[in-house]
Amino acid sequence: MRREDDEFAALDLELVYIAKKLAEAKELEDALTADGIDYLVEPDTYKGGVVFQTTRVGAFFYVVPEAAEETRRWLAARRYKPHVKREG
Repeated sequence: MRREDDEFAALDLELVYIAKKLAEAKELEDALTADGIDYLVEPDTYKGGVVFQTTRVGAFFYVVPEAAEETRRWLAARRYKPHVKREG
């Protein structure tokens, strides 16, 4: 379920997915809500492109750290490519 309250947003959330298109973000929101997964979605920028990199806006999906790995498996099972936390 989409969370917008300040209490949830104030937590140390973990990025699990970046939707690059609005239709994809809406589809994912519907699926997460239907399956009862709490998440926060916010617009943010990312770099895209191979030859000519540009800054683009996407929908960044966050969950609490305790639910991050399970949510990544949930995403992968539905053919989404989850964001993997980089070490270092």
